[in-house]
Amino acid sequence: MAYLLREINERCVKDAPAFIAECDQIYADRLELAADRIMGNMNRSPIVLLSGPSGSGKTTTAMKICEVLESRGIRTHSISLDNYFITVSPERTPLTPEGRYDLESPLCLDMDLLNQHFTALSRGEKIYVPKYDFVHQQRFNRYSRALRLRDNEVAVFEGIHALNDAITDVHPEAFKLYISARSNVIDDDEKLVFKGTWMRLMRRTVRDYLFRGTQAQETLAHWANIRRGEKLYISPFKDKADLQFDSSFAYEVPVLNNTATDLFKAMPEDTPRYSELKSILPAFERFEDVSPDLLAPDSLLREFIGGGKYEY
Repeated sequence: MAYLLREINERCVKDAPAFIAECDQIYADRLELAADRIMGNMNRSPIVLLSGPSGSGKTTTAMKICEVLESRGIRTHSISLDNYFITVSPERTPLTPEGRYDLESPLCLDMDLLNQHFTALSRGEKIYVPKYDFVHQQRFNRYSRALRLRDNEVAVFEGIHALNDAITDVHPEAFKLYISARSNVIDDDEKLVFKGTWMRLMRRTVRDYLFRGTQAQETLAHWANIRRGEKLYISPFKDKADLQFDSSFAYEVPVLNNTATDLFKAMPEDTPRYSELKSILPAFERFEDVSPDLLAPDSLLREFIGGGKYEY
């Protein structure tokens, strides 16, 4: 699927609120379909595994699926697989080819504990979800959250490695969902204007700057390893999903345009992968601007720009 640049700009100029509402409804329909399929699988498993690459909106999508299920009378619990990261250490943490900690690797997850917990939940037993401290890169089991699934309850576990064989081969009955912002923008001659992967980079750059104190050049410098991890550890498992859907929005480049452009323009020329940045910047100029104030409080893009109803 690809978006047409001319149509995006025409809709943004003519009636941006209506355009945003229409795109949001497409995403809402996908959530409803996911809820349908999850409910259809509840007789097999109360576990939902939601995967997708960085910047795909996994956390918001998980919470919104839970909202749809709750509206249908299903009690839900949303859990980030990040809580199951192992404490970073030279003994257990794998390395990249460059010799740095490979924090994108599935070996950073405690797969044994995850599988124990999935089995226990499926049996109606209580588990204690651990808590991971990203500041100190340590997992603290003593701050655990107790969880037991009763009849008519579902647990949605979201994370980049949720569809890894180490999980799905042990629990094939769990419902598996894969999302990614993967639609390109093309012109009338079907030439590429804006890559779907650029949308995710744009989302992450804005979020990291606004909420994690990370300069744009740092995000871009890490992007190569993030993309490497996606190709090795995430994308190969997407076809195991029971359902896949696109989490991009036709209006998102216009909405994020000003913020992202300012951040990208401020990057020094010695930034790693600066050559890719030089391809992205001219593309921004081809889009109209739309005020982020037009986004609903529950918009998925609020995960990256703030001002929304959800806590992350």
